[in-house]
Amino acid sequence: MKITDFSLQPLTEPRFVFTSLATYRQNGIQKSWEIVKAHDSAAVLLYHKTKNAFVLVKQFRPATYANAHTTGMSIELCAGIVDKNLSLEKIIQEEILEECGYDVGLSHISKITSFYTSVGFAGSKQTLYYAEIDESMMVSSGGGVDNEMIEVIYLDINEAKKLMFDDDTIKTPGLLFAFAWWFDKRGIVI
Repeated sequence: MKITDFSLQPLTEPRFVFTSLATYRQNGIQKSWEIVKAHDSAAVLLYHKTKNAFVLVKQFRPATYANAHTTGMSIELCAGIVDKNLSLEKIIQEEILEECGYDVGLSHISKITSFYTSVGFAGSKQTLYYAEIDESMMVSSGGGVDNEMIEVIYLDINEAKKLMFDDDTIKTPGLLFAFAWWFDKRGIVI
């Protein structure tokens, strides 16, 4: 992938994130803090039973590119923002279909936990799910919608530990936690 003409400009009509200066008193001391109000999200760890692999997505992330990472390409869980009036499970079901090409029934999607991300400036909540899939559920090649350019990757479970500690790969804390949860559930030492 080749990135050209990359630049940064102030947001004039934001759709997904809103910057603010929070002012408040804490123990009688006046304080201020720059924050970003962003949508909550939902993510899912997909385990392909036949391939003995995790199904992940690889995509370009302008924020990591802007912060001097050489490629801006990240490896992540299948995920989406909570911007629809649907249950989180339904949002995850749609994201699995759009990004990875698998049609997974709601009864096959189970909640792991939820946590807050980027607590120093955003504090968005992410809810993490798990689903096991196989080829009978595949209905398309995935890749996302609206020119998302998402690459579906299959990571053998034996390679997951290596990825967890690879400093050169952009990956999210949610992905690391999901792997740790999966290995812990199976009694596998990381």
